[in-house]
Amino acid sequence: MNNLKNKRVLITGGASGIGKETARGFLSKNAKVAVFDKDESANERLMKELDGLEGTINCDVSDAGDVIRAFEELDTLLGGIDILINNAGISIRHNFMDITPEEWHTVIKTNLDGVFFVAQQAAKRMLKQGGGVILNMGSTNGLTGYPYYADYNASKAGVIELTKSMALELAPTIRVNAVCPGYILTPMQEAEYTPELLRECESRIPLARLGKPDEVAALFTFLASDDADFITGQHFVIDGGEIAGSQY
Repeated sequence: MNNLKNKRVLITGGASGIGKETARGFLSKNAKVAVFDKDESANERLMKELDGLEGTINCDVSDAGDVIRAFEELDTLLGGIDILINNAGISIRHNFMDITPEEWHTVIKTNLDGVFFVAQQAAKRMLKQGGGVILNMGSTNGLTGYPYYADYNASKAGVIELTKSMALELAPTIRVNAVCPGYILTPMQEAEYTPELLRECESRIPLARLGKPDEVAALFTFLASDDADFITGQHFVIDGGEIAGSQY
């Protein structure tokens, strides 16, 4: 995948978890990487941690105006964008009957509206320059039911369908795909799950472990590369076999 050299890559939610490992992965392929994240202190830490990072931009992807402002900064920083990793997202573990309107809107605004706002700005630039790749962060939660995450599940199902629609409308200039992880051991996952819950999750995975952020990052770098040049409009599950079917 040496064809990623000097490609201009934007990663949203890139200051931690899968986003940070994806930034690390693209840097290892000699790409030019910038990050959007709304956590200013995490952005500062990331600049110190990742050698070669072009820069970080504070951005709340759920705010359309803030996304426009951040892309104007990105234009100055990178001079354009070749690859978008639309990764920013949040989740709240709660019962369906306990979800408040405010919580519902917070999750949908970040996970679905945010993906749309960022993708539209990236696509505008990619169409003008004549090419690009957009990879949206889906989830196995968007493909099958999971209790206690109704708002998150709905947002990720929306991302998968948005991805297909974008792929049809933006072809042949821009390729668009979605990556759908299952249980990946990230800081967000560890914050929501007790050790007992994590062990229970592992017991449902045929490969008998949770995934690692760098494994998801490897899928992103492949799909962004010219090696995947005939792939668009698809979603790719990376879940250790969890949703392949019943093990019994």
